[in-house]
Amino acid sequence: MTPTVITYEYDRITDRKRLNFIVDSLKNEIPANARILDVGCGNGVISRHLGQFGYEVLGIDISDKTIAVARSKNKLPNVRFEAISAEQLTVQGLQYDAVICSEVLEHLDNPGILLNTIYKSLRENGVLIVTVPNGMGPREVLVTKPMLKARNNPKLWNMIGKFKSALGFKGTTVQSQADNLDHVQFFTRRDLRELAAANDFNITQISKTNFVEDVFPFSILTRRLKFLQALDCQVAELLPVGWTGGFNTIWKKKKAS
Repeated sequence: MTPTVITYEYDRITDRKRLNFIVDSLKNEIPANARILDVGCGNGVISRHLGQFGYEVLGIDISDKTIAVARSKNKLPNVRFEAISAEQLTVQGLQYDAVICSEVLEHLDNPGILLNTIYKSLRENGVLIVTVPNGMGPREVLVTKPMLKARNNPKLWNMIGKFKSALGFKGTTVQSQADNLDHVQFFTRRDLRELAAANDFNITQISKTNFVEDVFPFSILTRRLKFLQALDCQVAELLPVGWTGGFNTIWKKKKAS
């Protein structure tokens, strides 16, 4: 029997590293035929990737635009997509072996509301996988936060937009076509632990992503040279966790005392 060849839609090494973290975590925590909910699935890249391993995956997002893209790219019968909020889904009473919340919480004014909903949708022995940027990491400090401030100056923002376009940078990502991808939360490792505890979760593992490969001007080179992306991810593993560009984490429900 010819083994299934696993393909990647992500091109960046750090995106693949995050995806591999998710897959490895699921293999260690849930059955092979488990049911997975991908919250804020965007274009469905993660959902489709997990579907290649035989999981039953439902990807949800409140953006009709991103769900349309996700559906158009999907060819797997065990993966489906719905334009629905997590709160609406909870009303249906279904529970999942695992919930994926990847690069979502940083966009929410009140992430606790979503986490409370996820708690209800997750089976007692299930696993929640959360990935977020490090709010004090190189990219958030040197790029994201200054860009948010620059928006208050229309002339400066227009100049930045033209400069980014000239360099080939786009406003959307492989993961999402959503109209607004602004970050409104900047989590440290301590913030994540406190957020988890406040919503009856424990974080059982925190892993690193990259270092400076997506920080301008390094990003001009790393976008074209994959070995620099790979090197940057390896460097991140040698540095203190507070220096990483992002956190890949595993959460579990607190056990009743």
